[in-house]
Amino acid sequence: MILSRALVAPACRRLFSHRSVSTLSSNPSIKAFPNAAPNSGYLLSYLNTIPPTSRLAIGACTQLPPTPQEFTENHEFLSILNDVLRRNAAQDPNLQSQAQAFAGPGQGGAGGAGVGGHVHLSDLRNPPDYGRIAFPEDILGSIEVDGHGKIIGKFEPSGTYRIVTNEGILGLSEFLQAKLIERLEEEEKSD
Repeated sequence: MILSRALVAPACRRLFSHRSVSTLSSNPSIKAFPNAAPNSGYLLSYLNTIPPTSRLAIGACTQLPPTPQEFTENHEFLSILNDVLRRNAAQDPNLQSQAQAFAGPGQGGAGGAGVGGHVHLSDLRNPPDYGRIAFPEDILGSIEVDGHGKIIGKFEPSGTYRIVTNEGILGLSEFLQAKLIERLEEEEKSD
């Protein structure tokens, strides 16, 4: 009987012990894993893996929702995000629409008057009003557009982007979010 209890106890512990994972109200695709961060706070991730892979996490925070004052950004995640944006931003339907509007004759002062220029890829947590430019901390980067609204340049990170602001946390288009999650899953498999 003692032997069977010794074998059953670890199995029961695994079965009944679990972390309660929640999602963020401002971005339900982001999971918050309690007690997974070094400061016993939350580790934020797009991946479902338990325990979360800290190398691929967005960052850590001590409270939910995260605020700029207590959020710690994962620099490796930001590098992966920028690489995903470099490779995929030009195919993003939202950015393509913005490029077309930029070159359009009825752009209301928001465009390049038919000579081209740059459009900004902005975080969706705080979209700017039509014809306005997002706040610097909400601009993920920029891409060059010709006078006909065709994307001709490569994505360049802004350097001023912040993952968490007072307006919320990272918000990508469905297309770019899917590309980011796909890349994170590839990275996780290679670990």
